[in-house]
Amino acid sequence: MIIPVILSGGSGTRLWPLSRSMRPKQLLSMVSDYTMIQDTVTRLTGITDLADPIIVCNEEHRFTIAEQMREINIHTSAIVLEPFGKNTAPAVAISALHSQKTGDDPILLVLPADHVIGDKAAFHSAVQAGYEAALEDKLVTFGVVPDAPETGYGYIKASTELEKGKVFNVEKFVEKPDTDTAQAYLNEGNYYWNSGMFMFKASIYLQELKLHNKEMYDCSEKSLNSATVDMDFIRLNSEVFEKCPSDSIDYAVMEKTSAAAVIPVDMQWNDIGSWSALWEVGLSDGNGNVTHGDVVLEDTNNSYVHSDSRLVTTVGLNDHVVVETADAVLVAHRDKAQNVKEIVAQLKAVNRDEAIIHNKAYRPWGAYECIDHDSRFLVKRITVNVGARLSLQLHHHRAEHWIVVQGTARVTCGEKVFLMSENESTYIPLGEKHRLENTGKIPLELIEVQTGSYLGEDDIVRFDDVYGREDKK
Repeated sequence: MIIPVILSGGSGTRLWPLSRSMRPKQLLSMVSDYTMIQDTVTRLTGITDLADPIIVCNEEHRFTIAEQMREINIHTSAIVLEPFGKNTAPAVAISALHSQKTGDDPILLVLPADHVIGDKAAFHSAVQAGYEAALEDKLVTFGVVPDAPETGYGYIKASTELEKGKVFNVEKFVEKPDTDTAQAYLNEGNYYWNSGMFMFKASIYLQELKLHNKEMYDCSEKSLNSATVDMDFIRLNSEVFEKCPSDSIDYAVMEKTSAAAVIPVDMQWNDIGSWSALWEVGLSDGNGNVTHGDVVLEDTNNSYVHSDSRLVTTVGLNDHVVVETADAVLVAHRDKAQNVKEIVAQLKAVNRDEAIIHNKAYRPWGAYECIDHDSRFLVKRITVNVGARLSLQLHHHRAEHWIVVQGTARVTCGEKVFLMSENESTYIPLGEKHRLENTGKIPLELIEVQTGSYLGEDDIVRFDDVYGREDKK
């Protein structure tokens, strides 16, 4: 049995302003109609003896991931919530330990949630070869056949052949090289890009981790044993997990084990680590431009132009990236696209919300989008999914006006419970317990006008919440 382990802990800062920590790139539609994590799961279709996936993610993303899996009819065997990131090695250890709870010793297929793979058949073929090598107690990594002297990836050097043309022992892992060294690797022919994808028996990975980093193994085991089950989620014990060493699979296990094997694969792979990478994989026009959304170009070449919410036009641009969202615009040279993370660092340093959240915020019941605001008022557009409802709550510092523009709302306001339809409105006084529900058959859309002395999202006192939230979101 093969259990996919999908690692979804990244923040994707190099793809700001589209990717932000509350909704990073793996939860966005970047190269197809599916989000990147949906693409990761659906490309597994057709692999034999495949079990439901384990997904490891940030607590903040739990409801979004659960909803995105529901949208594509994927049942997960577990969604493991990390209270904070500890890199990939502990995440996989906890997944391996969880996978053995039924008494089986499955083979784990470890995949980052944010990769693009153009050749699905080549990927499936490599997974089959990896499965057979894992049955022989090998810890398999997938090495991407390089087509350029790339300096942004680590490399794997293959040595002796285990299966003709398919599986090789690993001689060594090497860090990201300079251009001359990368060209030498390309010329030599037995170096491959480190994809960050792995395949091994759960027991073998745990055995090697225990041998080379017992502290991490023990802490991972304690974190899972002390975890709580929250709805469909496994919530790791924060105090225990905080003590766990942070390290990648490569450093913690693969560079130390004598059982490492590499499978070279040419599968049109890209880790979409920057806007220039999206330009590389996108469908370009006759001038080498890749566009998204409402875009008009004049005398523009070899550029990536993305519009999220309005018309974007360019004149006389070459080799640039332009990305527009509702609350931020990025303009950068493609050669400098990796440096976008420095902008995010500056924004975080001065506590700018644009580094963390989008203008449109997603919640387990739907979403809200800020339309206008000033010191004593805030206007939101709220969408409530069919059958969903917000928590029973009150606010100490604000009153709210609700106007239904589509659908049917069931409103609780104090002791009153009543229905509202399109073009109807109501008033929620400051300090009054209230709740909003969608009892109709279409999404509920309404405009909310908040008024008061403080309009922050933390002015929420919850009395009942079907989603078990203890935070203020």
